Amino acid sequence: MTTPRRLPLGWPVAAAVLLLAGPALAQPACIGAQRKIDEAGALRFQARQDARIGDRDRVCDNLGDAEDRYEDARDRLDECGLGVASVDLKSALRSVRQEKRFFRCD
Repeated sequence: MTTPRRLPLGWPVAAAVLLLAGPALAQPACIGAQRKIDEAGALRFQARQDARIGDRDRVCDNLGDAEDRYEDARDRLDECGLGVASVDLKSALRSVRQEKRFFRCD
């Protein structure tokens, strides 16, 4: 006779969060927010590549664009009701601003 498998203790909480957030995640604003976050990540990667070759102007342009994308993503997350998730974007925005200071972009 086999014993039934027990689910991890946090499983009911995770399931409830997914059930409640599921409709919000499917909203166009939330999908757009994820797209903006992905674009910002790509721009930061491009800025690092430009820094390697020494093109400071392009580094500053890409970092400025990445900052704009993160701010757009934060606004879109607020629109779709996931304002709590936008808290994670604060650290990303902070690191972009630090990179801009490092390269003396402002």
